[in-house]
Amino acid sequence: MDIDARGPRFGAAVTTVVLAAVLITGSTWVLAWQVMAFALGASGGVARSPYGWLFRKVVRPRLGPPAQFESPQPPQFAQAVGLVFAVVGLIGFTAGPDWLGFAATGCALAAAFLNAAFGYCLGCAMYLLVRRVTVRTQ
Repeated sequence: MDIDARGPRFGAAVTTVVLAAVLITGSTWVLAWQVMAFALGASGGVARSPYGWLFRKVVRPRLGPPAQFESPQPPQFAQAVGLVFAVVGLIGFTAGPDWLGFAATGCALAAAFLNAAFGYCLGCAMYLLVRRVTVRTQ
């Protein structure tokens, strides 16, 4: 079942704010929250993430009907990619080195910002590339 394309973009906007807060404050607790949000989105789909729930319950009822739908698999894969970067960032901030935490969190922030501001999902593009390569090799 396809999803409202505005949902993942909303989630990316919230993620951008959360990850920017992590870089500004260095808070491992805020990054741990984002790790959990990514984990829920990666395991259950973006609709099951906290930001997907917020979009569905609070934002979407205030918007008009969706004009565009998308397959849920690419955004779910993007959540898994974000999870990897956030976990690496959390390891860097808690166990060191700090530069690893900043670098990994910064990469996740850049990807989230691209999606939120320009509608370009790096993780979704990676998903499509992986699918193209694996289909050809089978």
